[in-house]
Amino acid sequence: MYKIAKENLTALFQKIAAEQELYLPVKTAGQVNFGVWSEDAEVDLDTLKSVKSPKDVFFPQSENLYTCVKDGKKISIEPECLKEQDFVVFGMKACDIKGIEVLDKVFLADPIDTFYAARREHGIIVAMACHEPEETCFCKVFGVDAADPAADVAVWMIEGDLCWKPLTEKGETLTAKVADLLIPDDDADAKVEEEKGKIRGIIEKLPYSNLSLEGWNGDVLMEKFDSPVWEELYKPCLACGTCTFVCPTCQCYDIKDYDTGHGVKRYRCWDSCMYSDFTMMAHGNNRNSQKERFRQRFMHKLVYFPANNDGMYSCVGCGRCVEKCPSALNIVKVVKAFQKQGGEQ
Repeated sequence: MYKIAKENLTALFQKIAAEQELYLPVKTAGQVNFGVWSEDAEVDLDTLKSVKSPKDVFFPQSENLYTCVKDGKKISIEPECLKEQDFVVFGMKACDIKGIEVLDKVFLADPIDTFYAARREHGIIVAMACHEPEETCFCKVFGVDAADPAADVAVWMIEGDLCWKPLTEKGETLTAKVADLLIPDDDADAKVEEEKGKIRGIIEKLPYSNLSLEGWNGDVLMEKFDSPVWEELYKPCLACGTCTFVCPTCQCYDIKDYDTGHGVKRYRCWDSCMYSDFTMMAHGNNRNSQKERFRQRFMHKLVYFPANNDGMYSCVGCGRCVEKCPSALNIVKVVKAFQKQGGEQ
């Protein structure tokens, strides 16, 4: 294991960014989100969670697919180039990495999404352990260990030093490129194990860490679908879509065309199952009420997705929806509402 002093991290970022793009948490207008590193960027590794998850590094909020150009009677199609250069995502937390695993199930299944696959092939993830998990976190419920994130490199911030541990071949390659800035530390393993114990101790005390998922799986489709609980639960929902846009695992998108004046660009952008025009076609929409749309979101997370992916839930317990929903509607509240119906505490 290696270490680097916190005050030397700028040199580390410069070294990485000299050869490839570097994405990391950056504070802009008081909010922290993942962005491209630059000399004048305000890097913030202390904020536990970015507002949006860093999934858009691999699944951008908006991306061009191809351009149609008309020259007289001739129409040509110019596909967008796939990602060809390696890049590094620094500071992803364990919940967001689990979110990428969920997206892998969607975009790397046949037919493979080539845009996503190219980014996954060239992306190198440096995962950062959560030093102090917050009360909105419940990653433990979904089997995520915030103290020991699994990626290409795992790092822990301990007593002013960043402890660095390569875990994969990609991680070893990146480590070799920055080796002159890293100091081998034989004592780091013991420090990291102590830090893991402290993090897990905090997690055990969080209010949602022992949330029970009993009764939620791929075998309870009609039982949950037809439940009267939805009838009251959905009513405060504003259909704003905030929950879907901050979520690390939501993968819905729309495809649209834009006339640039020099051709027509076809692009895709994030969409939300909470919107009334989601999947709208000539005949209308197959979910016409807000109750149906609200139910769809949580049924997908807790029933549909695990039914089709060997029991894997498409929630990772990051807590962003708990923090950001203006109506205090979130997956924790849904699970607890069904527990109350069943008489569980």
